[in-house]
Amino acid sequence: MLACCDGSAAADTRIAVGTSAVAARPGVVPIDIQRTGSLIVAAQGRLQWRVPELATRAGVHGTAVVVGEAYRRHGADCLRHIGGSFAIAILDLENASGLLAVDRMGIRPLCYANPAGGLAFGSTAESVAAHPHVGRALSDQALFNYLYFHAVPSPRTIYRNVNKLQPGECVVFRGGALERHFYWHMRYAERAAEPIDALKRRFRDLLRTAAGRAIDGDEQIGAFLSGGTDSSTVTGLLAELGGRPPRTYSIGFAAEGFDEMQYARIAARQFGADAREYYATPQDVVEAIPLIVRAYDEPFGNASAVPTYLCARMARAEGISVLLAGDGGDEIFGGNARYALQKLFEVYGAIPGWLRSGVIEPLAGIPGGERLPLWGKLQSYIRQSRVPLPDRLESYNFLQRTPLSEIFEPDFLAAVDPGEPLVLYREAYHRAASRSAIDRMMHLDLKFTLADNDFRKVCRMCEAAGIEVRFPLMDDDLVAFSGELPAALKVKRLRLRHFFKEALKDFLPRETLAKTKHGFGMPFGLWMKEHKPLSDMAHDSLAAFQRRGIVRPAYVQDLLRQHATSHATYFGVMIWVLMMLEQWLGAHQTVPRASTSRDVTLL
Repeated sequence: MLACCDGSAAADTRIAVGTSAVAARPGVVPIDIQRTGSLIVAAQGRLQWRVPELATRAGVHGTAVVVGEAYRRHGADCLRHIGGSFAIAILDLENASGLLAVDRMGIRPLCYANPAGGLAFGSTAESVAAHPHVGRALSDQALFNYLYFHAVPSPRTIYRNVNKLQPGECVVFRGGALERHFYWHMRYAERAAEPIDALKRRFRDLLRTAAGRAIDGDEQIGAFLSGGTDSSTVTGLLAELGGRPPRTYSIGFAAEGFDEMQYARIAARQFGADAREYYATPQDVVEAIPLIVRAYDEPFGNASAVPTYLCARMARAEGISVLLAGDGGDEIFGGNARYALQKLFEVYGAIPGWLRSGVIEPLAGIPGGERLPLWGKLQSYIRQSRVPLPDRLESYNFLQRTPLSEIFEPDFLAAVDPGEPLVLYREAYHRAASRSAIDRMMHLDLKFTLADNDFRKVCRMCEAAGIEVRFPLMDDDLVAFSGELPAALKVKRLRLRHFFKEALKDFLPRETLAKTKHGFGMPFGLWMKEHKPLSDMAHDSLAAFQRRGIVRPAYVQDLLRQHATSHATYFGVMIWVLMMLEQWLGAHQTVPRASTSRDVTLL
């Protein structure tokens, strides 16, 4: 059996027995590797024990030893007794079997392969691909999925022979084969089991408990502060429980429509924070891109990785070792604008079919009606309402708005399944144990918005800066509580995060409760027009990418033309995504850029 965990000759910890080996390099995320009897156990992250006896023993004997004990007693069912943010790997040398698992939210990554009937695994796709029996051939499908989602969503990785675990998923290895299944499912309630006031009190208690778990320890702790609902809540909890003014870190942008610093300042004043601010510049972006490209084991196209890194770097320079982040609140308490928008579209589907097809649609299709006020909007509303969820959520995707034959080279397009992204989307949407479209969209976002994107963004950028990040709002008990709230309490009529805001209306600033979601968005499209070094980097990257035989040069040129002449921010998104893919390939690739081989070999 073959096994690895970020292994290298320079690893701090290495256990090898016969053909099995586990190794780990030092890093900011705690990892414990132990051999206990016939087991080799690696446990990374901050585990929480659901059985007090196990928690006590872990404090005495260490995390990995107690994970092994739980596995001996319960097998793969041991995961029912483990919470927190973690990635674990257990190798049973006696039975040539093993177990891989990640936490319920997918905060800690774990990748794996099944070479020659063996098992290779690691916390990065690159570490697994480095195994000589796995290889570094790139996946055409993963490249397509990256351009669709702006990241490579699980279970694929950018490498053809490497997969990664999805949130709440485990892999059982036995007899040379792998079996994947979800050991945890989010539960959703159709109606509240308690009076609203009781739910509010329990919610606030759970918030304090979650924050207490996140700040448990003697580390120097700070918090991201964008000024939004979640980061402000986390800052307030840190102020309440930390025993001193919380140290916060905020990023601003000198660009109209992007700067949210006023809200960060409001929250900082409300909670007496020792606030730190930094205004990012286009040159910061130019200088950060090479570091970002090296930090990610796969192409990653979320531009807000830059301000995230700048925040973490600022904190690290001041001696902070742990940052608290507010990610996840929107996805469990109903805060994303699309939830309310899609609720409007769902109204049309509830109208009796005879009324839709016999009255409304014939009226909307009257010749010349488009010249009447609001008629065009009515037709657009009907057209979009006919598309079922979750497909409707992707109606503005770049790869949905332009024929794929105009975007991709024929050979590349023939090698992929263009329908796979929506198949992945539908699977996560319909796997939700709820009939509510709101709950199903939130369940979808747990995977694609959080695990595949936001957690990867924040975790990797903090690690690059030398900082551990924790997510108090993703505490297991708080997540489970959110599922107890019926969808109508999360999004009441069209009011987002209704319950959350009502429960904290005497805690958060009024301005915070009233503002719309923003986050750490970056004005790349605008800065690309204004800053020559950034513009040169983008144009050079896209010129190189055109030679790879993936995207048609005419499409790239049209993107650049549209960016220069129309909506710079909108078209800047796809330019960034293509630029970061080329930068990643250029940094990790050994074959010439002009190659059109689909089996690219990487270092």
